[in-house]
Formats: sequence, C-alpha cells, structure tokens
Amino acid sequence: MAVRPGKIVLMGSGELTASMVEVHKELLRQLGNTPRAVFLDTPAGFQLNVDQISARAVDYFKTRVRHEMRVVSYKSNETIREVDRQQAKHALRQSDFVLIGPGSPTYAVRQLEASPVPGLLAGCVSSGGCLVAASAAALTVGRFTLPVYEIYKVGADLHWIDGLDLLGRFGLDLVVVPHWNNAEGGTHDTRFCFMGATRFDALTEKLPRSTPILGLDEHTACILDLSTEQVDVKGIGGITLRTVDGVMRFQSGERFAMSVLRDGTMTPETVDRSLPAEPQPLAVEADDVFWDRAHRLETRFQTGLARGDARETTNALLEFDRLLWQAHQGLENEEVVAQARDSFRDMIVLLGNELAATPTLRENQLEMLVEALLGLRQKLRQEKQWRAADMLRSALKILDIQVEDTPEGHRWVLTSNRSNQ
Repeated sequence: MAVRPGKIVLMGSGELTASMVEVHKELLRQLGNTPRAVFLDTPAGFQLNVDQISARAVDYFKTRVRHEMRVVSYKSNETIREVDRQQAKHALRQSDFVLIGPGSPTYAVRQLEASPVPGLLAGCVSSGGCLVAASAAALTVGRFTLPVYEIYKVGADLHWIDGLDLLGRFGLDLVVVPHWNNAEGGTHDTRFCFMGATRFDALTEKLPRSTPILGLDEHTACILDLSTEQVDVKGIGGITLRTVDGVMRFQSGERFAMSVLRDGTMTPETVDRSLPAEPQPLAVEADDVFWDRAHRLETRFQTGLARGDARETTNALLEFDRLLWQAHQGLENEEVVAQARDSFRDMIVLLGNELAATPTLRENQLEMLVEALLGLRQKLRQEKQWRAADMLRSALKILDIQVEDTPEGHRWVLTSNRSNQ
C-alpha cells in the first residue's frame, strides 16, 4: 500500500512559546507512538548563540511538549565536515518530525539550496512525516524568499530571492510571509514581516503577477495536511491569502480545502464558512471613529476576561496596541491618544487582578483529586494489594506527583513547574 504524505506546518512566530505547545503535541500525537523529532539549526548557523538556540528548542520540547528532541546540526554547507554531513543526512532520513525556526532566511536559502537537505525534508513529508517551518524558516519554503534583514536593517533595495520552494514539490505555488500582523514598530508600520504596507505593496509589484502570498499572523500555525488535502488554522491569530483576484482571511479554528491555496478560489464546498476580508488599517482621522473602535475592543476584552477566553482577551489587547500606534501616526490630538493609552493600561491592570484572583498553583487545583487517590492507595495497602497500590503511585509519578510515605502518613509534592506553563 502506498504511503500517504504527511503535513507541512507554517508558523508565523512563537514556535517555542506557550501558544504553540498544544499544536506541537497534537502534531506529534498524530504521528504514532514514538515519532523521532529533530531540530535543524541551519537558519541560525551563522549566529554565535546557535547552540543555545538549539538547546532551548530541545528543552522546550522536553519540559513543555513532553517529547524528546534531537538537534541535527547543519550550520554551513561550505564548512561542514563530511562525517557531520553524513550524520545529519542520516538523522533527517530517520526523522518523523522536523522543526526549523529562527535565524536569517537568506542565510538558510544560501546554505541549503545546493545541499541535500531540501530533498530530505520533502522526503520526510512524502513518507508521512511532519515538517514545521517557523519564523525565518517559513520565509524559505515558498517560491520566493523575502530578504528581511537586508531590507529592514541594512537598507537594501526592495527585492526577492529565489526560495527553496519546498511547497512547490507538493503543487503549492506560494510566497510565505510570517509576522504578518507584527506591531513592534510602535510609531511606524511593521506589519507584513517588518516591511510595512507601503514597502510591502512595492515588493508585491516585483513578484510575478500570478504568485499568491500567504501571510501568517504571529503565534499562528497553518497546517497543510497533504493526505486529506485540508488546511487548518491554529493559534491566536489568522492567515491571509492574497491573490490577483483579491484577499481571503481565515481565523484560528477554521478549516478549508487545500485547493483554495492551489487556485485561489473559495466556494461553500471548499471552506467551512465564509470569512470577512482582511481588516484594513484603521482610519483615525475622526475622534469618534477612533473611540468607536477603542470601545469595541474594550468590550471584547471584558467579554473574553469574563468567559476565561485567553485567545479573545489576548487578541483584544494586541489589537488595542495596534490601534494606539496607528492613532499616534494619524491623529494630531495627542490628548486623545494619551486617554486611550490610559484605557489600555487599565485593561492590563484588570488582567493582572484577574490572574491574581485565580488559583495558579497546580497543587491547589489537584489537591482534592490527589488526596482521594491517595486515600484509595492507603485502602489498597491495608488490604495488602501491594501491586495495585504501587501501580497507583506510579501513575501519579507520571504526572509529576511524588508520593512519600512517612510515620505520620503520606506526603506529596509536584516535581515539575507545570503550574507556570
């Protein structure tokens, strides 16, 4: 029986943060009992802290995803020793789950385009595995790659370079742009992977007219299931597809047919439900328009907080932050901006108060359950059902609950710091 292809997962950012823990867990769970996971360090291969980045990825998967991960080191195609090259190739051939993340997209393309790595990554996916390309790596998998650092930091002329086009091997002719909704600029526009609207529009004109652009919001995953030909959006944001025919926007939780990415058409048969077009930059020339948007975001924040909806609460804060810097650019009335900033601070204080009033220690949350189980264990011991009692203790240990028997009775403690995760 022919092997069905696996998944390509594109992340806008946050691949090693709390927002993507459950996404990684679910991807690994779908690969079976003991999937072999690796982290490929090429995009950051030129950085002095590349090994620390790799160590962070390994630690993140061990402590938060609860899965072992190995590092496949391929820092430079020009300087790698032959023995290390062969070891890296072997590790990638044996891998079921490959994560590639931060660094420089242009450096990654330069090192990998003449190497065997792209073919090995495609082979992993073709044989049912999962490739996760996040942040800088996400920029490399399409037909063209955006030279972010060269343009944003160095001032190079607007241009694209050829990408690794891993997506093209699976019939997807796309340009992928992470950090689509970035707002780090504060007083200047850093959407569209730090380019801003004006520069990105000019960059778009330099692409072949038929090339679709797939924009990934930060802390958002676009999961391409090549076996089912379905696309899922996970995380706290959404994705945007720009084609010559217009713009399509899909929010977290949406699923649609991969044919939408292949030919840019959306029908009731290809998407679960129609979605609004990508929100346009807010027009803030009039105070009433500005405050109308601000009050709507405050309402969304309050509603999310009351429901315990972390995604809605977080999105409201992020959008309010964007509203502030857009207002700073477009409004002459600084007093209005200052008042809105005070409202933003109040929202943060409310969130802090809510967290302070909520039990945060897992010990508090688990106490009743653990005590009931330990009471059952004590009864089993009294009845000399030692094996069953030991099995119960072992089950608790798997959950990082360490039980200690003392002359005064049992004691238990959590041996991990999951309460802060």
